[in-house]
Parts: sequence; structure tokens; C-alpha cells
Amino acid sequence: MELPAWAWVLTMGVLASVVVFDLALAVRNPHKLSTRESATWAGIYISAALVFGVVIFTTHGASYSGQFYAGYLTELALSVDNLFVFLLIIQGFRVPDVLQSRVLLVGIILSIFLRGAFIAVGAVLIQRFSWIFLIFGAILIWTAWSQLRESGEEEYPKNRFMTFAESKLRVAPDYHGGKLLTRIDGARFVTPLLLAMLAIGSTDILFALDSIPAIFGLTQEPYLIFTATIFALMGLRQLYFLLAALLKSLKFLSLGLAAILGWIGVKLVLNGLTENQLPFLNDGEPIEWLPHIPTPLSLGFIAGVLALVVLANWVLLRRARKTWRDLFHEASAEPVLPEIETTEQQQ
Repeated sequence: MELPAWAWVLTMGVLASVVVFDLALAVRNPHKLSTRESATWAGIYISAALVFGVVIFTTHGASYSGQFYAGYLTELALSVDNLFVFLLIIQGFRVPDVLQSRVLLVGIILSIFLRGAFIAVGAVLIQRFSWIFLIFGAILIWTAWSQLRESGEEEYPKNRFMTFAESKLRVAPDYHGGKLLTRIDGARFVTPLLLAMLAIGSTDILFALDSIPAIFGLTQEPYLIFTATIFALMGLRQLYFLLAALLKSLKFLSLGLAAILGWIGVKLVLNGLTENQLPFLNDGEPIEWLPHIPTPLSLGFIAGVLALVVLANWVLLRRARKTWRDLFHEASAEPVLPEIETTEQQQ
């Protein structure tokens, strides 16, 4: 898939403008998004991704369009799973409603930069060493197994970085009007808001290590990998407020992700073996008799698994005599987190 330099520049310019626009909204008007507002913006971003896939189909054909859609669906599913971790972090640090958008947007921007760096490195490695497919495949298969083991976990496990940070930094007891740093009795303290941002930033690294191998298993085109990843991250802030009400009630998401990651992991291993360069495997020769998994089959499998997850949850709701609207209503009735202190209140 060959593209002129202006196509890359135009694409990155448009996507960067969207991110800056979203950042401006979160900073200038910090508030907890309503269900209607979240649904509207999430619908706009998802529609933009679908239209972009049509553009790829028109300009480069069905194969590349299918690769984009498969990558986008996989990254979107992983992003929804990541939102559950974001929810646990925000609840664990008791981030006030008006500051949640800011914390989420910091996490999303860090995700974009980290994934961009990993995509660049991954593309170079795959072009030079086919055995990278085997490593990526092993990472995804292990991640799929971890999803199965950790399904149902409802507490955010602090990583070593956060444990170290909390042990070395003086943390203020409240948010001090949404500041990152503050002074108490002349001493400098960090606020819980900074720790929440650090927590999301450190987990972003782990998320990128999972998601980038997954999309490389579906396409090796850097342009499609980059755009599918960014489109999946766009609107994630709005999607959080839309799905936060459902994340704890949604069942089988971990099982669905385990199936998707396991499938892509096996696909990567097969790709690596059919392009084998390792001297201790088949005398360094490609193993040509192994099956090839085509992109349409992968796209159908991913879409089918996600559809089954939605269908299974719909069946459970029917048995409980509830609807999706009931879940939103129940969540909106939950107690909200405390408001931040204003400057006047602190004085």
C-alpha cells in the first residue's frame, strides 16, 4: 500500500486537529458528560471510522479496507476493556466528576504517543526479522490467558511504578481545586489528580504492549495500523461516560477479548512460521504447508465474537427483565464522587 507523503501529512494533520479540539473542550468546559452528549460524540467518531474504511475501499480495494475494519474493531474492543481499568483508577483515586475528562484525555494523548512509537518500532522490526511475529504471537496468547485468569477482577492492582511514586511523594489529602501541585504549610505536595494521571499513564504502556502486536497480526501496513489505532482512541473520553454505567454490569467481555487475542496470536505464530528464518526450525526454511488465515475470516471472527458478547448480555438482561436503558438509569442513580474544593472554600 503506497501512499504519497501528502496523504500522511493530511491524515496526521486532521487527526491531530481532532485531538486538539477534544483537548480544548475538556479544558475549557470541564464537566461530566451526559448520556445523550456522550452517545452523540461517540456516534460521530465511530461513523467517521466507518466512512474512512469506505474511503480505503474506494481508493485501495476491499483487502485493505477489510484490514482496516478488522484492526479498528480489535483496537476498539481493547479500548473498551482499557476503560474498565480507567474506571477502577478514577474510582480508586476518587477523581471528582468535573476532573474526570481531564484525566481521561491525558491518558488518551499518552496512548496516542506510545502507540505511535511502538508502531514505528514494530514496523521496522517486522520488515527485518520475521521471527518478531512469533514473539508478538506469544505475547497475545499469554495476554489471552491472562484475560481468562483475571476476569471478574474489580480492583485496580497498583504497578511497581505507582507503589514507588506513592512512597516517595508527599500527597495532599484533597484535590485543591484541580491543581497538580500545591503547598501546605510551606511544603510542596502533589495532589491525587497528579497520581491518577501517573497511574493511567503507567498502565498505558502495558495497554500498548497488548494492542500493537494485536493489530500487527491483522495488517502490516503502517498507515492502516496507525489510522485504525487512532480512530479507536478518538472518542474514548466520550465512550467512557457512555459505557461507565455498563462496564461493571457487562459480562463476558474478558472471555470475548481472550478469544480475539488468542485467535490473532495463533495467526501471528502461523505467519512467523510460514516466513521462518530461525536456523533451528526446519533448517531455517519457511514452513509452507501451514494454513494461512485470510483477513476476511479474521474480520468475521472478531465481529462474530463481539456480537456474541452483546447477544449474551442481552439474553441475561431479558432473563432479569431489564433493558439497556434500565442499566443506564441505575448507574445514573449511583452516588457521585465529591466535588472539588473551590479557592474560596479552601480559604
